[in-house]
Amino acid sequence: MEWLSDIFVAHTPLQAVTVISLISVLGIGLGRIRIFGVSLGAAFIFFVGILAGHLGLSIDPRMLDYAESFGLVIFVYSLGLQVGPGFFSSLRSDGIRLVSPAVAVVLLGTAMAVALSRLCGIPMPDMSGILCGATTNTPALGAAQQTLRQAGVDANGAALSCALTYPLGVVGVILALVVIRKLFVRPSDLPEPDAEHRKNVFIASYRLTNPAVFGRSVHDVAVQSHHRFVISRLWRDGHVSIPTSDKTLRADDILLVITTPGEADALRLIFGEQEQKDWNKESIDWNSVDSQLISQRILVTRPEINGRKLASLRLRNNYGINISRVYRSGVQLLATPDLRLQLGDRLTVVGETEAIRSVERILGNAVKSLNEPNLAAVFIGLILGLALGSVPIALPGVSIPVKLGLAGGPIVVGILIGTFGPRLHMITYTTQSANLMLRALGLSMYLACLGLDAGARFFETVMRPEGALWLGAGFALTFVPVVLIAPLALRLLRLDFGAVAGVLCGSMANPMALNYADATIEGDHPSVSYATVYPVCMFLRVIIVQLMLMAFL
Repeated sequence: MEWLSDIFVAHTPLQAVTVISLISVLGIGLGRIRIFGVSLGAAFIFFVGILAGHLGLSIDPRMLDYAESFGLVIFVYSLGLQVGPGFFSSLRSDGIRLVSPAVAVVLLGTAMAVALSRLCGIPMPDMSGILCGATTNTPALGAAQQTLRQAGVDANGAALSCALTYPLGVVGVILALVVIRKLFVRPSDLPEPDAEHRKNVFIASYRLTNPAVFGRSVHDVAVQSHHRFVISRLWRDGHVSIPTSDKTLRADDILLVITTPGEADALRLIFGEQEQKDWNKESIDWNSVDSQLISQRILVTRPEINGRKLASLRLRNNYGINISRVYRSGVQLLATPDLRLQLGDRLTVVGETEAIRSVERILGNAVKSLNEPNLAAVFIGLILGLALGSVPIALPGVSIPVKLGLAGGPIVVGILIGTFGPRLHMITYTTQSANLMLRALGLSMYLACLGLDAGARFFETVMRPEGALWLGAGFALTFVPVVLIAPLALRLLRLDFGAVAGVLCGSMANPMALNYADATIEGDHPSVSYATVYPVCMFLRVIIVQLMLMAFL
């Protein structure tokens, strides 16, 4: 039976892969079990790992560190790559609304840590570890330990209290999301399945009644108005056409205009009377709107189109078609002339049948060609992300340089490459299923190793006299700030529950809770919000734990 020992006991690469896989399989299976209608999903892998570590199962420490780090890096980089195209539009429109509640969670949790240290008699070094574990923030723990060593204080207590409270920090945010959804979330707070698609685009029709634009070309009106819009169709005397840039506008023309929600009212001052028909319903059959033109979505699959501006293709003038909208990674974009196309974009094209076929040949529309991922971009991104995470950043008043670390560097680079890579003609497209596969694989490896490492001393620490007190304080630091801030974000800031869940997970640096939110909430709102607030909160937590120790040690 020596082969069984090689697979499960002896510290070999084979044994490490087997143990991590076994923990992941059991965790995934148990995570599907619902208790009172709630399942923990992939987060259950963490608890199976703790139990396995407690029962004496272990792998080589270097293999453990490698698998844990690699899993985390794959997860956060894939997340950044996926949300990148929608990240900056979300930051521009909702930046303050997203970051402010996240910062409030960080500040409230820190204030509670100081108060609990005084009330419960927990030494501040131990409380710093409890806070880092409760917020699942290992970079902050590293900063706290460094500060303690510089002050001549033993840093082992911080590491031990962090290891004890980390598991409840993982599950505490998930439980908080369940409680928030039960107590505070109304049906109107839940994002609609297609809400992110319609977020940046609004469709309206106008009857031209403004004499100031009579006899002027579409190009002149667009340049002088300084508003962003695309005229998709023009009805005149019962006939419909695609208006080119030199098309002259006349009185009583009816224009179908694609713009942003904030621009719709302003365009009434330019064009005139806005018609009452709602063009934003998903049930509209665009091919039945008129009999002369058809509407079709075309997929960009030709590599030479990647990174090119829409205006440079001259599709409207050459073929008499119009591109009204562009769908990219769950976000609907306005098809302005300066928009750079990316591989995988879906363009809504309006025109005559033959013209659309010509445009289809130019753009590609070959779905099978996108099934093969470009792994070079993935590995380049991982290298750049790890390099960025290792750069020390000196901040005034902080004793040690701050680093983005394994989690911060790759997610920032993933966002940047997902957004700006096509401008460098870098093919960054991966299918939704491939991206989810990478994220799930990375998260499973990370959770299995994290649980296995914590399980060896978890129950022993719980049995210590101060163990129960540390657990209670840690759970309070995880649960209370999240539950208190969430209703304020829902009601005062009017964020939907998907965005709030992402903000809370990002403020607590909790990818496991994010995975739960993604699995239970429609749309990409949790991931986009998480990526928006995570870098800010990670920096803030690393700094604030040092300030807390220097002020109250």
